[in-house]
Amino acid sequence: MAETNPAGRLLGPIVSPPGPHAGYAATPAASRGRFYPEPESATRSCYSRDHDRIIHSTAFRRLKHKTQVFVEHEGDYFRTRLTHSLEVAQLARSLARTLAADEDLAGAVALAHDLGHTPFGHAGEEALDAVTKEIGGFDHNAHALRLVTKLEHRYADFDGLNLTWETLEGIVKHNGPLVNEPPGPITSFDKRWPLDLTGWPGLEAQLAALADDIAYVNHDIDDGLRAGLFTVTDLLDWPLVGRHAAAVRKRYGELELSRFIGELIRTLMSELMEDVLATTRANLAGIETAVQVRAAGRAMAAFSPALFEQLKALKAFQMTRMYRHPRIVASMNKAQGVVTDLYGAFVADPGLLPLDWELAARAGVPGTVARDYIAGMTDRFALTEYARVFRREISL
Repeated sequence: MAETNPAGRLLGPIVSPPGPHAGYAATPAASRGRFYPEPESATRSCYSRDHDRIIHSTAFRRLKHKTQVFVEHEGDYFRTRLTHSLEVAQLARSLARTLAADEDLAGAVALAHDLGHTPFGHAGEEALDAVTKEIGGFDHNAHALRLVTKLEHRYADFDGLNLTWETLEGIVKHNGPLVNEPPGPITSFDKRWPLDLTGWPGLEAQLAALADDIAYVNHDIDDGLRAGLFTVTDLLDWPLVGRHAAAVRKRYGELELSRFIGELIRTLMSELMEDVLATTRANLAGIETAVQVRAAGRAMAAFSPALFEQLKALKAFQMTRMYRHPRIVASMNKAQGVVTDLYGAFVADPGLLPLDWELAARAGVPGTVARDYIAGMTDRFALTEYARVFRREISL
């Protein structure tokens, strides 16, 4: 028999989680449900179903060919948004499992956290934001919400994926409360179904955000070494990672690069994960419910202050030595030109868009439609569209 959750949303049979939840965890039985009532699965919890819906979405598949740091075509070794999201989900689920939180919810938020990214990484987002300022700009978290609530056309009964309230909350504010004026798509949806934007999200979303930090600082070191942006010797002077690099060298001597990377990332990632677990357990002392997690007024999932400072220093090093490396900057400058030029062309002549997008542009705001169209592109497709529209190819 179906049951109804506290918000009056229709639920199916409540599926038992894989393991016992702590009192502070999100639980399927207490979910605020879905915007469009629908019977839930008899074999999966509502959060497990969200996780699966995200995996099967078009937006998730497109992450395969979207830049993380290196342009997608540069090499098979480098991360894309898809492989990054899978790594984040694995770490988030591991943290949640160890803390007896809901690992399906943590995994769903982690899988969805980068859905809204444009082609060409942060450079593409900056370019699209710059050219769309007059219509509200562009924010990847806001676009992720737009994708899962409107732009995905997979189901006959509703737009989007009809995810649970808790997963939507995690997508929008996994990095913390939105204390300033939120981007337009978030504000619009919040008026339809309030997401408590100024409050902290549940523990599972907080863990997904930390898993993102852990994943990218580690895999960017991996990718940067393989790309030759810096050397193993260079790492010895880096904050936090330097002592791990020195320890690997001391223990094994000279190693082939792939084995060195494996040992380095294994030990560095372990330190970060163990620190999060110890700090979060301490923060959760006396917290008995998910409501108390949200009402705590600060993040319950966190790095220790000492490690957080080391991590900030490491990120600053990575910004200088990797993200602002001349090779990366040159490629991303060209990529920004691709995004800027495509947007201008589509707004000036909606006839350049595919027919369904053209009709939407002529019936609404051309800039909004062009923004959505470009944001959904992969790196490869953006370059193909550029060649079609401008009748010339561009190499990044």
